[in-house]
Parts: sequence; structure tokens; C-alpha cells
Amino acid sequence: MKRTRPTSLIGLGVLGVVVGFLIELAASGMGIAVFVPSLTLPITLVAVAIIVVAFAIPIRRAVRGRSSRRIDPFQAMRIVVFAKACGLSGALLTGAGIGILLYLLTREVLPASNALLLTALGTTGAIILLVAGLIAEFFCTLPPDDDDPETARASSH
Repeated sequence: MKRTRPTSLIGLGVLGVVVGFLIELAASGMGIAVFVPSLTLPITLVAVAIIVVAFAIPIRRAVRGRSSRRIDPFQAMRIVVFAKACGLSGALLTGAGIGILLYLLTREVLPASNALLLTALGTTGAIILLVAGLIAEFFCTLPPDDDDPETARASSH
């Protein structure tokens, strides 16, 4: 499995900004209350971030040789996929949070400070999830094999 590319993260972030802003604009235009995330959103995102890093630490120890316990390859693959999903969803939620913040800050009348604070906290939680997903994905990276033909070609050039 390939590592998450920065272009994927940036693309999802930009998509999140556009969608977050447009949904708030459409809701306001139709007379519906704008979306303000609850306090449980950042708490949940940070909890998931802690869980994904905690799952990746035993794999990191096994890869570094600091643990004698054998890691199930299927378990390791599930954790890598979980970490990648956390990184990508963190990028999307970060963009959506920024889009909502942009909408709230560009209104002629600023909303209650509670709405800005909750949106900022949700965006911060999404950033933490994004970073934790990337860290966990890095923890699950295997070192290159010496007899890998691609590594040998790259080092000979």
C-alpha cells in the first residue's frame, strides 16, 4: 500500500472548504439554521486520533525490533487502512470546518461567539485527526528490504 499523498490531502481539504461554505450558504439562503458542530465532535475526533496512534504503536515497536511479539499481518493492514482513513477524513473535515468558519466570519452580522468557538474546536479536532492518521501510517511503514530490486536500483543511481 502506498503512503497518503499530499495532493490527496490538499484536494480533500479544498473540497471540504468549498462544500462546507456552500452548504452553509445554501442553508442560510433557504432560511434554515446554519450548521454549528456540537462539543462532542472535537472530543470524538481527538479520541479516534488517540486510538489510531495507540493501535499503531505496537506495530512500530515490532518493526523497530523492540518487541519480540509477532504482529498479525492482517491486523497490521487493518490498522494501516484505519490510519489512512483517519488522515483522509481528517483532511476533509478540516476543510469543511474552515469553510464553515469562512462563512461565519464573512457574514455582516457575526454569530454568537459560541458558534465560532465550537466550529474552531471542531476544526482543531479534525486537524488532530489528520495528523494522528499520518503519524499512525508512518508508524506502520516497513523499512526497505536489502534484496528489494527497486531499492537496489534506486541506490545504485
